[in-house]
Amino acid sequence: MKPKKGSKVFDHFSTVVTKATGSPAAFSIAAAAGVFFHFSDTWQLVINTGTTIITFLMVFVIRQSQNKDTLALQIN
Repeated sequence: MKPKKGSKVFDHFSTVVTKATGSPAAFSIAAAAGVFFHFSDTWQLVINTGTTIITFLMVFVIRQSQNKDTLALQIN
């Protein structure tokens, strides 16, 4: 069964996002943002709101990545 185009696009997107967000650079950028905004109340509100939204979306991205890895292990 041939995967649909939308599935391929999401698969590529999830691979890129998973690699980028799991990198030391992503951690450094988050830490630098706090220093840049002097860890103000506004910064805290933005971080709290952003992390809630991103966490919700990352569940689907990481699940896609895990599904792909599991499928690859089962094929071999």
